[in-house]
Parts: sequence; C-alpha cells; structure tokens
Amino acid sequence: MPYTTDEGGLLNNFAREPKIYQSEPATASQKRNLLIVAVVACVLVGGLIAVAFSVS
Repeated sequence: MPYTTDEGGLLNNFAREPKIYQSEPATASQKRNLLIVAVVACVLVGGLIAVAFSVS
C-alpha cells in the first residue's frame, strides 16, 4: 500500500487508484434494454401511485 511520511514522522496511507479507461458508446441493444427498463419503472411507479390514491 502506498504511503508517505511527513515532517513529524507520521505515515499517511492512500487508497490504491483504479485504472482509468474511457467508456464506449452504448450499442443499439443496450439502448433498447435501457428503454425497456425505464418503461417498466414508470409503469411500476404509476401503479404504486394509483394504489396509494385508491387506498386513501
């Protein structure tokens, strides 16, 4: 683990930094899957709101 020592003799530990990489643009199938998940989430939230209004 990397560490440094300051003037007073104290050790400072630092976390290991991950490798940096550039993300690749989403493919058509990934975009389609994200759209499906978004629609399902909206339907679920809408249904929960409808149930909350009908119960109250």
